[in-house]
Amino acid sequence: MSGQIPLQRTIDQKRAQQAWNDVKEAKDQRVENYKSLVRGMPADIQISGFGQAMAFLRAKGKGEHLMLFGHIQGWLIQQMNLPATTNLMEWISTKATTEEYRRATVEAMAFLMWLKRFAEAEIK
Repeated sequence: MSGQIPLQRTIDQKRAQQAWNDVKEAKDQRVENYKSLVRGMPADIQISGFGQAMAFLRAKGKGEHLMLFGHIQGWLIQQMNLPATTNLMEWISTKATTEEYRRATVEAMAFLMWLKRFAEAEIK
């Protein structure tokens, strides 16, 4: 059959695929404490707010913190249709509308659920 229908994936499948790739990267690079950081991030976002939780990751400046920040930033840039060069902290604090901020928070939480599942399954 020459005219195959392109595979359409749900947003949740896309989240899962990206989370799998990101967890594999953390595992391959043997990033310490990535799993525990991912496990606690949804609670940190609920307690402190999305912007504050992301600022915490950037401020820590350690390997696992910067890696998780990069994973979330990469996913949100893609899903929020932001330019690839977007600085997520600048976007959150100066450019995002209230609706965009809420959408980014919800999307980050959904993405983190996949990261958490895969990190628990793959990282010892």
